Amino acid sequence: MDVDALGKSPIGKLVPIGGLDPRTSREWKYWAYLPDNLPEHPALSAKALNASAKAAMSVARLDEAVSQLPRPEIIVRPIVRREAASTSALEGTYASFDEVLEADFLEDREMSSEQREIRNYTIATEAAVKQVHARPISRTFLGELQRTIVRGTRGDTPDAGDLRPHQVAIGPHNSPIEESRFVPCPPGDQLEAGVLAWQEWVEGDNDVLIIAKMALAHYQFETLHPFGDGNGRLGRLVALLQLMRVGELKYPVLSIAPWFESRRQQYQDGLLAVSITGDFNPWVLFFAEAVDRQAREGLERIQRLLALRDDMVTDVRESGLRGSSVELAELIIGYPVIDVPTVKALIGISFEAANQAVARLVDKGLLREITGRRQNRLFVCPAVLEATRWN
Repeated sequence: MDVDALGKSPIGKLVPIGGLDPRTSREWKYWAYLPDNLPEHPALSAKALNASAKAAMSVARLDEAVSQLPRPEIIVRPIVRREAASTSALEGTYASFDEVLEADFLEDREMSSEQREIRNYTIATEAAVKQVHARPISRTFLGELQRTIVRGTRGDTPDAGDLRPHQVAIGPHNSPIEESRFVPCPPGDQLEAGVLAWQEWVEGDNDVLIIAKMALAHYQFETLHPFGDGNGRLGRLVALLQLMRVGELKYPVLSIAPWFESRRQQYQDGLLAVSITGDFNPWVLFFAEAVDRQAREGLERIQRLLALRDDMVTDVRESGLRGSSVELAELIIGYPVIDVPTVKALIGISFEAANQAVARLVDKGLLREITGRRQNRLFVCPAVLEATRWN
């Protein structure tokens, strides 16, 4: 950590920390960075404000397009899973998008550790979206989500779901704390006060444009690093919840993690630069660009999926198929990977009828079986899977 640079930070301070390294049994002393509370009226440039306003307009167009769909939840499903894969990759957990989609149909014992971790994030997101208008973005709410995110992983410790009771450092695993890239503030009163002030700022009624507010809130959350694990994933989820709580987005269809994933170093450097310089403007510009680009790409992707759906439905009808086969062709844009019980539940037909509908789409070449050694038969729609991938 650049102690000299952070020691001169205009928006925070270094506080002394120390402890006993259990690996070497040596006492150590170092510094941790404690950010000041976020300003009520941040000094943002006209450029940053304009970028925030532009990004908000792109979100509004995305929201309008999704809201006009007869069944928006079908489109939502793969977008949430794409975000889960990318936001987890930013934290070092990698699985292919195919594996992420397959995880919905696997028993826990059948999943890899990566699939389980990404599946946890999907569950947390879906739970958060259901409660976002009923509960404030608070330590308690986020603690419940964090506990879900780390369930069954190495982060599933006795303190999961609450603020971390121990010091953490961001950097190479098992390296001395002096080699850390960044050391967040120590646990205890300072962390608790920082999280409380953050919570009040996020939920407060101020005149900060929503995209800029998301950017500042994300910086502060990641800098405080309030939980023992999952802070990056949770912090990016908070940004989505902020949009939904103020009514700018009705469905969780904005996926910003893929953009950050492809710019990981710039993302990490941008967060650190705020602490060193005290200038929020470059970070707001970076964050606003992410939202703008992903909202516009999301809209284009949805349009491509809808066009693909129409082509598949036309193809099925022109081949003389009707009923459940047509319904399945309409629904699989949200289920690039699917099994027969899911078809049964989605369409409301018997297992045998669902099995026949799947078989007809297999014969048409729209579905392909990928069961492998699994007990339950699993199918993929290659065209939808390809259209759902992120560049």
